[in-house]
Amino acid sequence: MLRSLVGSEMCIRDRYNTECGIYAPECGLENLIMSWGHDEYMYQMLKFNGCTIPEEGLAMIRFHSFYPWHTGEAYNHLCSKHDMAVIKPWVLEFNKFDLYSKGDHVPDVAAVWPYYRSLLKKYNLHGLLNW
Repeated sequence: MLRSLVGSEMCIRDRYNTECGIYAPECGLENLIMSWGHDEYMYQMLKFNGCTIPEEGLAMIRFHSFYPWHTGEAYNHLCSKHDMAVIKPWVLEFNKFDLYSKGDHVPDVAAVWPYYRSLLKKYNLHGLLNW
């Protein structure tokens, strides 16, 4: 236990000293308080700017670095049925193309730009982003 938590209300109250802590079982990943990283930032930016990527795609962006969950099998008791049946399979599929898919070849940006521009337009991101 972290020394900073010793004696704190979260450690002495029985209701927090459970497998779920401050959460209800199967409350859903979207209800967990997690530290922000680049994944959450990108998710929030896309949502704020009206991106129309389906929710499963946004969840892939949001949770793909949450390795203790999708690879280590931790936190499953906090997942909703939707998290396990829909979100997790998509996150696992996305990870095949993420971290270990980087190569030494630098793409020709001019050649691939029309493809990516069409995706931006398709998902309502064809203008400037509000930061």
